[in-house]
Amino acid sequence: MLISKFGAQPNLVADRLGYEKIQTTLSTYSHLYPDQSRKLADQLERLAEADEN
Repeated sequence: MLISKFGAQPNLVADRLGYEKIQTTLSTYSHLYPDQSRKLADQLERLAEADEN
């Protein structure tokens, strides 16, 4: 729910669940982060466009 409903970052999920390593979160829940790269690219594109105006 932290990831799918709230979009929580992996480091915050790891901390909340008590995982010592963020790799545990990523290997367990990576399927819930499939479009994070696309979202980041879209955000950077919007930022660049805003700077142009």
